[in-house]
Amino acid sequence: MRIGNRKIGGTCNTFIIAELSANHGHDISIVKKSLKAAKDAGADAVKIQTYTADTLTIDCDNDYFKLNTGTIWDGRTLYDLYSEAYTPWGWHKQIMEYANELGLIFFSTPFDKTAVDFLEELNVPVYKVASFEIMDIPLIEYIASKGKPIIISTGVASLSDIEESVEACKRMGNDQIILLKCTSSYPSKIEDANLNTISNMKETFNVEVGLSDHTLGITVPVVSIALGAKVIEKHFILDKSIGGPDALFSLEPSEFKQMVDSVREAEKSLGQVDYSMTQKKKRNRLLGRSLFVVKDVKAGEFFSEENIKSIRPGYGLSPKHLKDILGKKAKQDIQRGTPVEWRYIE
Repeated sequence: MRIGNRKIGGTCNTFIIAELSANHGHDISIVKKSLKAAKDAGADAVKIQTYTADTLTIDCDNDYFKLNTGTIWDGRTLYDLYSEAYTPWGWHKQIMEYANELGLIFFSTPFDKTAVDFLEELNVPVYKVASFEIMDIPLIEYIASKGKPIIISTGVASLSDIEESVEACKRMGNDQIILLKCTSSYPSKIEDANLNTISNMKETFNVEVGLSDHTLGITVPVVSIALGAKVIEKHFILDKSIGGPDALFSLEPSEFKQMVDSVREAEKSLGQVDYSMTQKKKRNRLLGRSLFVVKDVKAGEFFSEENIKSIRPGYGLSPKHLKDILGKKAKQDIQRGTPVEWRYIE
């Protein structure tokens, strides 16, 4: 699978996405500075969200439309929150062009069909489905029908929800699917990350997998690498003083760079399955134990636990041969400090 000029999966480096989301303070100059900072911090891609308050909800303040689920936004109406958080559609082309100029892959999360149509006009190379849209199978089918890779977050999904979303993509002839483990709490707790789900999703659905992370810090993204994450999405903000709905759980440039660097180190540490005996390993084995004569032995004298022992370094026979040698006779005089060899044994 390819996203833009990047191959995803296999032995390729993890695809790292800077999620800009609402972190722009409704200032296009902040967006552009953020893109440059994200590129400098090592991001491969930048993602925004394509919606308006009116494409997500209605302007209503009864209890159904007020947040009251233990989030940092409790007490606000959905319409009010989305009015603050949305990225103006008129900015999208500018953002995409500047991202491309920087060498960043640009894409977005559409929240309805009109957003998909709009993004198709921009010819984005990949689509993202947000956790809270995973139950919207008609929307997923419409996105999948465009024939481009589709990244699906699973933050509020049951196993059957994930199955239905994957089946929806395949029904549309699209098997370019990436599932992201996600905890939809803002911020989320490390102990709720349940990263072992990543490898299980890979095995269960036979698709590429990754992480959309809302924890504070970088521990969870780095650990996800060891469990097979090939895509990492993390919220990015130029400066938390900008404020906004997502500022609390977003990384500033220096933190994001630390995450990227740590992820790249984690990738290197995984390496490959390797039991080969390299020259370095062979040299280092000489620092291990082997059998040595530890007391002068005369020709014809019996070997015993008094005159041979397993000690460092490793120039003699392996300690596993000790029982085979004990009780046998020496062919010649052997000085203390001599590594035991078969040629000395009758």
